[in-house]
Amino acid sequence: MAEAIDEHFLSTVSMSSPRPRPLDAALTPARALELFDAQLGSRHLDLAARWLRSQGKGYYTIGSSGHEANAAVAGALRPTDPALLHYRSGAFFLERARQVDGGDPIRDVLLGLVAATEEPISGGRHKVFGRADLAVIPQTSTISSHLPRAVGVAFSTVRAQKLGVDSPWPRDAVTVCSFGDASANHSTAVGAINTAIHAGYQGVSMPLLFVCEDNGIGISVRTPSGWIASNFAGRAGLEYFHADGSDLGATFAASTAAADWVRRHRRPAFLHITTVRLMGHAGSDVESAYRTQSEITSDYSRDPVLGTAGLLIDAELLTADEVIERYEAKRTQVMDSARDVCGCPQLDSSAAVMAPLTEVAAGVGQSVADSSELAAGSTLAQSINAALLQILTTYPQAILFGEDVARKGGVYGVTRGLQAKMGPTRVFDTVLDEQSILGLAIGAGVSGLLPVAEIQYLAYLHNAADQIRGEASTLQFFSNRQYRNPMVVRVAGYGYQKGFGGHFHNDNAIAALRDIPGIVLASPSRPDDAAAMLLACAAAAVNDGAVCVFLEPIALYHTRDLHDDGDGGWLTSGSPATARVGQASVHGDGADLTFVTFGNGVRMSLRVARELQKREIGVRVVDLRWLAPLPVDDILEHARATGKVLVVDETRRSGGVSEGVVTALVDSGFDGVIRRVTSEDSFIPLGDAALEVLLSEEGILDPALGMVDRL
Repeated sequence: MAEAIDEHFLSTVSMSSPRPRPLDAALTPARALELFDAQLGSRHLDLAARWLRSQGKGYYTIGSSGHEANAAVAGALRPTDPALLHYRSGAFFLERARQVDGGDPIRDVLLGLVAATEEPISGGRHKVFGRADLAVIPQTSTISSHLPRAVGVAFSTVRAQKLGVDSPWPRDAVTVCSFGDASANHSTAVGAINTAIHAGYQGVSMPLLFVCEDNGIGISVRTPSGWIASNFAGRAGLEYFHADGSDLGATFAASTAAADWVRRHRRPAFLHITTVRLMGHAGSDVESAYRTQSEITSDYSRDPVLGTAGLLIDAELLTADEVIERYEAKRTQVMDSARDVCGCPQLDSSAAVMAPLTEVAAGVGQSVADSSELAAGSTLAQSINAALLQILTTYPQAILFGEDVARKGGVYGVTRGLQAKMGPTRVFDTVLDEQSILGLAIGAGVSGLLPVAEIQYLAYLHNAADQIRGEASTLQFFSNRQYRNPMVVRVAGYGYQKGFGGHFHNDNAIAALRDIPGIVLASPSRPDDAAAMLLACAAAAVNDGAVCVFLEPIALYHTRDLHDDGDGGWLTSGSPATARVGQASVHGDGADLTFVTFGNGVRMSLRVARELQKREIGVRVVDLRWLAPLPVDDILEHARATGKVLVVDETRRSGGVSEGVVTALVDSGFDGVIRRVTSEDSFIPLGDAALEVLLSEEGILDPALGMVDRL
């Protein structure tokens, strides 16, 4: 079926006659023709996408039509400048590929549209604009969740240079990220832009170009006229540039000025390109449901491809017939390629789909570390501190950051003294914005650094969890491991904390982390294990690009004793402790009952185990240590050793860790007795009332006695 915008272009050009006017001084004839070619390719890719969908072959039809001015942005940048692109960036991608003679980018995009395994970045897992040789980092976001990562990339370009660490980006690179006007309202965009300005205000280099492609509508919701300019044009610390996206010359001039300004000043800038959305939002979108036909057709006059055609005709570089000839030649090229890719193989098994995740898991499973440098008599907080110092010493690319981690040393003193020892370039405070902290980590990881980020409390993670779920954990999957963002995220959490209290400082909800494919989720309890586990996480990040989340039990940070006051049973022994990612540790060898637990549950279980031993009941306590990957083989081995398993879970009954443990036992064919004890499905209140909903030692002892008939 013919597209109206296609017909309008042809009919308008065919009736065109030159109105002589020169090109903008910055836009040479050769550059104008090159950018026009990228615009034509992008437009015909959109038309081909619609044809593929009509044939039942295409899956993704969010197009770039009306946004082809972004070819000029690519033209103003270097092909080595890292780019994180809006999903309407087809013309940018084609122009970037042209700059490096980058194969057949039209075929690459079409392969993505049909989810073909030959597609060079994601291998058929998603239609994305991305290629490692083009410095285009793939984004699957349809909003602005890639902006915090872009801030991290821009920051790390300079920080890697200061540390003398190799980075994939040149030392004078400009990071560019593009997004739509509706997405500019999202909290991730607001936070990222604020963080970039905040960095620049303090004199921290932030060579970042924000590109807002403003088409005035988000799916069906209009952006108020003038909103983007009103919001960003007068923003202190953010240089503002504007261009009409229907005018290639003006857009190229503004893009060149913006890119040059950022490269020269190493500060953030905002390039506002007013565009138009043609052919609706996406394949399933019925634009006539919320726009009148006159509103739709009135935008045709602002078609950037038509605008460039007129520019070339007026400059007497092409005649109208020559424009149509190029237009139709590009159609033939794109459609021939579209027909060719229809039969390309797609991913056809779970093993094929999950290959990047499997490769990560295989690698991190070999990550082993020990705490041989840890002094005897250390608390959990001190052991983590020592491990962090060892990471910073061992890996020159490691940086440690978060809220209050530097001079103060963290709320609980866990990072105390590290800035003094390693300097403010390696250990530094951030803005109080978890999305920005995680985005900084993601951007640092993809830029050659090893970020160790701290989230001050588990409850604070939830407002930023998509940075791990939707950005960090997906990069290796959707780039087929061509891009990696190694990172370690330390999170203080769980309940039982005295002194503070309330659900923001005592939070036992980790379900949002447990179901993210591919991440490592560590949960130490004992100080010696904690140091070894943190070192193993760092090794997994460096060697395999792993995204590691390290959950630290606040209530155990400064605990010294296990059973009796002064026994020092919760301090390090001085003997090396070894930790392999995905391997549990076991305390005791009792034959009557197996406790499976983690975190605070380990200490409670060991205390209960001593009470049971007084009654001649032999218990072994399995400390999971790793909540992902769950140490299923270790669980099963020690479950079978006694035939009776009590899962001791300090998280909630619904969505808690025990659900995964019990399921793993059942799936593995364990035919013994299984019970579980958990905390209640409740938020944690202030003061002693918290003990009414949190798992207690009494809540472990009575069920344990019942399981061995010793009530």
